[in-house]
Amino acid sequence: MTVRIGTRASKLALTQTRQTADQLAAVGGFPVELVHITTEGDVKTGSLSQMGGTGVFVAALRDALLQESCDVAVHSLKDLPTGAALGLTIAATPRRVDVRDVLCARDGLKLADLPQGAKVGTGSPRRAAQLRAARPDLDVLDIRGNVDTRLGRVPGLPGNAETAPGDLDAVVLAAAGLERIGRLDTVSEFFETDVMLPAPGQGSLAIECRTADAPRTAGSTQGSQGVLAQALAALNDEDTRLAVTAERAVLARLEAGCAAPVGAFASRKGSMLYLEAAVCAVDGTKIVREKKATDGLTEVGATLLGIEVAELLLAAGAAEIADLAAS
Repeated sequence: MTVRIGTRASKLALTQTRQTADQLAAVGGFPVELVHITTEGDVKTGSLSQMGGTGVFVAALRDALLQESCDVAVHSLKDLPTGAALGLTIAATPRRVDVRDVLCARDGLKLADLPQGAKVGTGSPRRAAQLRAARPDLDVLDIRGNVDTRLGRVPGLPGNAETAPGDLDAVVLAAAGLERIGRLDTVSEFFETDVMLPAPGQGSLAIECRTADAPRTAGSTQGSQGVLAQALAALNDEDTRLAVTAERAVLARLEAGCAAPVGAFASRKGSMLYLEAAVCAVDGTKIVREKKATDGLTEVGATLLGIEVAELLLAAGAAEIADLAAS
């Protein structure tokens, strides 16, 4: 049995999918094959908010699963819409890596050192809003492109091509992506979560498959106990799953579209799961931030925690400062 693993063809997607494929093959003892899928987000230009959000990177992969063109798909979890996909299951969330956002600036500058009016690029409304909150004087620009393309817009960064445009003072990216493709040497500053809350699910992967092939949970007759299901179960990290479940529950309750600057970060410490979330005005002039914890260390408990924090955000006026469908 060869397990076919669907992936986008970008350098980052291929790297994280190859790593996941190697782990699955090692655990399951079966050969694997990568299937390259082109998504809407890979071919369209313009901002993510105008294209319909992070789901544009996911739909084609999910179609490939449902049409049995591949058996497993590997996603960056923050790209997944919060709504369930009929017939599909997130079968595993491997151990999360660094959740932080990072600044990649010319001359090794930190955020506080950038000159007034410096041009900083990001494709994320969440990052843009928190940048503007920290430094209202910056010229924050909406940019697209893969990781190498974005880094190439900052002059002098290690690994940039000689022909790179170098037209920005800095870009903001995810530490996880830079780590996976070996370009952490471009980072001039790691943002702690009190400065910039990450996107829900940032630093995490989601391994998705058809529900019939997913690991069978205790007391359920759905799913499989086959070799693939057992390998997927072995890759799952329960603390990561609880954390991202809480974070995504915030998004779901807020009914936050891709244009809504929402940050969330949950982590387990001992017998407690802690969650902090924020909603920002796009111009950075106002941020609503709330936190809460629970000892309910189950997916239901994590979901309820996310909903409770979202309710606190709404009560504090989150819907008035950002593009939220919830009220």
